[in-house]
Amino acid sequence: MGLGCNVDGVLNEAKFSEPLPWIGIYIAAASLACAIAMAADAIHGFRHWKLWFPCRFFTINATSLTIVTVAIKLSVDLNTPMPRGQDQLAKLSSTALICTVMGNSKPSLGTMENNEIFTNIIALGILVITVIVNICIQLGTGVIYVFWMEHAIIMFLMLVLLVVLSFSSLTVPTIKHYLELKYKKKYEMTQKECLKSNETDKTVEEKLKEALMKYWMMAHTSSPQFVIGRSVTCTASGALCLLSAATLAEAMLRFYLMPRSFEFCKGESDYKWSIKLVLLTQTVAVGVGTIAPAMRWFLAINFRCPTRGREKGCRRDYKLERYWIKRLVEMKQCPLNIPIQSRRCRRIAHDAKIKFLNLCIGIQAGIVFMSKVIRLISIYFMSVILFCYDHCKDYLMKFTPENSTTNDSGSESLHSSKLDLGRYVLHLEGEDSLVDVMMKENRDATDYWTQKAKKTQPKHLIKLLELSRPSEGFKGLTEFDSFKVPSLDTEEAPNCWALPVVTLTSIAIALPNINSCSIKHLMAGVNEGLMYVRHVEDMQGNLINVRNAAEVVWLGVELYHRWLDVDLRKLSLQGKSPKEILEVLSDSAKNIFMEFKKSNVNLCLIDSPLKWPMKVLAANSMYRISQSILLDYESRKYEMNERLFEAITVMISDILAACLTNLQRFISVKCSTSSIEEREESVRFAAYVLGKTEKILKLLHKKSLPGLNPDQMALMDEWRSLHRLNSSEGDTPSSPESESASRNPSEVYLTID
Repeated sequence: MGLGCNVDGVLNEAKFSEPLPWIGIYIAAASLACAIAMAADAIHGFRHWKLWFPCRFFTINATSLTIVTVAIKLSVDLNTPMPRGQDQLAKLSSTALICTVMGNSKPSLGTMENNEIFTNIIALGILVITVIVNICIQLGTGVIYVFWMEHAIIMFLMLVLLVVLSFSSLTVPTIKHYLELKYKKKYEMTQKECLKSNETDKTVEEKLKEALMKYWMMAHTSSPQFVIGRSVTCTASGALCLLSAATLAEAMLRFYLMPRSFEFCKGESDYKWSIKLVLLTQTVAVGVGTIAPAMRWFLAINFRCPTRGREKGCRRDYKLERYWIKRLVEMKQCPLNIPIQSRRCRRIAHDAKIKFLNLCIGIQAGIVFMSKVIRLISIYFMSVILFCYDHCKDYLMKFTPENSTTNDSGSESLHSSKLDLGRYVLHLEGEDSLVDVMMKENRDATDYWTQKAKKTQPKHLIKLLELSRPSEGFKGLTEFDSFKVPSLDTEEAPNCWALPVVTLTSIAIALPNINSCSIKHLMAGVNEGLMYVRHVEDMQGNLINVRNAAEVVWLGVELYHRWLDVDLRKLSLQGKSPKEILEVLSDSAKNIFMEFKKSNVNLCLIDSPLKWPMKVLAANSMYRISQSILLDYESRKYEMNERLFEAITVMISDILAACLTNLQRFISVKCSTSSIEEREESVRFAAYVLGKTEKILKLLHKKSLPGLNPDQMALMDEWRSLHRLNSSEGDTPSSPESESASRNPSEVYLTID
């Protein structure tokens, strides 16, 4: 007999149900994963005071839909008996979880491309329709025999949420395109204002901060997730999601508080003890996942009804904005390209397309109207509660009249001194009433991030930069690599900022009899500086391989005190003189390069040194720098270990200082180059960088800079070429006046006076 039959040859059905408790654990684990992801989004929203709760961890994608499919397995299980009350509740919680997922993750549509939106909505639609069909079958067969009213309500809400989500996705490309155009116009206006502000007496930090406040307001209010999160359909989705959670809560309260009102079948589910775990995790997932939709719904009511308890104060607007149906109208006007020869068939297909799109336009208009009605009904119900809250708040404020008046006067004077950012709020048609609200809620965000970043300023880097030599034109840019050193190859790799710094630090670590505290401070300063050097080098797309070589070398130096295969700590303890150590490092680097040339017979096929392996680029840098120091070893009296260490430290300081003069341009570029989906995070990061580097900007602002335009200042070789030209002509570095004259005012950056 086979394993599926007993000794009598009868099919052993009990054997098939043995794994079901473990499958229940699998379902509970998937539900818990959904709960954790939605809880992470809720925590992120509260932590950053984004009460419209952007979807960062839980979005509609292939992974999340797969997990949700596992979590709702009970809803699509057609033939497993579910006799007990907890079994029936678990069926209902699985159904409610789908509504929670759709309501929670709606803003994530703003992060998707058009093809992603289409495929994800289709996949979600297939899942929802499958669940509805399976629940209807179970209601007919009796697998679900209680809570049928709750199932009907949640299925209706699920279907409505799917329709709202699907038709809302049609507006996402239109909204993005419209907001992108508005951002570009506002950005150009802001750039002109920033150029005019250079004529004022404000410091460079104040100018940058004001510019970032404007950029942040534009980037935040045009963020696709925020736009969708504040839309009327998202408000309606929040109300529907809240209603589905309330339906589940009502069923659970009835079951646990009034158990005698139900008649359940006898017996036990094949899922056995795992049903309790599934019910618990799914209830938690529904509860946690409802926080974000409920808060979006409540905030929309709060913002749209500024006059509490008065119906006239709540604006009734049933107008259909153009962006809701713009894409459908454009699709109507486009020809239907189908390979049909018959003119009559093409006409029939075209007429069918127009009728279908007219139906879709009508559905979209109905969805928007229904959403506005839901919002209005919600306002009617919640206005009384909001009125009572305001009344109690005013009553309590009467007990502290002096504090309230002083606070009010202080806040008024504070707001009067701030920038008017209302012009930089990007909004859609029908959102005029939200401009002031969005401005007040977000005007202090830039100050918050900069103040927060100030607490962790790079103190070791600041001390290191104080050693730079601006009066000598950052002379270390030419001292670290002499033009007299013969090249190892016919072509020379271009310099990036990070690799010379890493190479010089490696040499400093290898020097004997150097105070360990000095080495520790140097490495800490270099480590902090490389973070900002990386930001500057991100503006250069052609030096990726050289930058990667610097990162690989620094990883070994920082963690293990090793430059490639050379143990720097061991080398420093061998009792050799600084000259001998430089020769060892130079020979090691030369051997690496020569081995590369010998092993690559077709080296001539590598058309650029930028395509050399990272190890070879690092070896080339070490060879040139160590040879450059050896050339001036005796003339500069480098025989003393401390003197050579100090000289190398000053070279590193000069290189870092010259590189970080580009931080201002990086902050400006960061606000303009990113896509609309990532722009908000980019501006926030730029504000964070400004806060951390405020002292550095003040320090570098006092130094005279060369007469290079912004694109040239981002490249080390341009600085070196200018120094070489000045040396050959016997000139001193350019003054700040020549610098300002050489800059192109049409460049997209904020100039420093």
